[in-house]
Amino acid sequence: MLDNIRAHSIMVARVSQVLLLELAASNPPPRVPSKKLVLAGALLHDIAKTPCLKEGCDHARKGRDLCLKHGYDEVAEVVREHVILTEYSPDRYTRGHFLAKEIVYYADKRVRHDEIVSLEQRLDYILEHYGNNDPARHALIRENFTKCQRLERFLFSAIALTPDAIAATVTSTGLPDF
Repeated sequence: MLDNIRAHSIMVARVSQVLLLELAASNPPPRVPSKKLVLAGALLHDIAKTPCLKEGCDHARKGRDLCLKHGYDEVAEVVREHVILTEYSPDRYTRGHFLAKEIVYYADKRVRHDEIVSLEQRLDYILEHYGNNDPARHALIRENFTKCQRLERFLFSAIALTPDAIAATVTSTGLPDF
């Protein structure tokens, strides 16, 4: 794994951990996914990105396959869905119930390299670097980010933190660098 991808994964894990802590502290606390699963998924979400940059493959799918090969079935689902979330459940979100894959998916969208950015900043980066000047691809990326923006509203309505405060919270909590 390239150093910049490792640094990105560590920051995604830190954002995920803050979200978990905030969810657990909310009143009433919602069902919170396993911390071990969320952190494993966050740390491993780009496990196949380095070879896929060279080979041109789907790094989420290849990462899932790698996790499955080694018996990490639950982590495999988180890794597979960190790019495009296939299960989207506003009814469940309204009840404050978020799955590990949703937390990692959201955290990944907030981290550009190793910097916490807004969803809009991350969208601009992804369009520029992965959009291939293809209008159809741009439309799919924008659709995915619209889903992430809605998820953000649900997620932050369940906790006391605001999206703008996540970077300062990650910095001030003294979370480990894993």
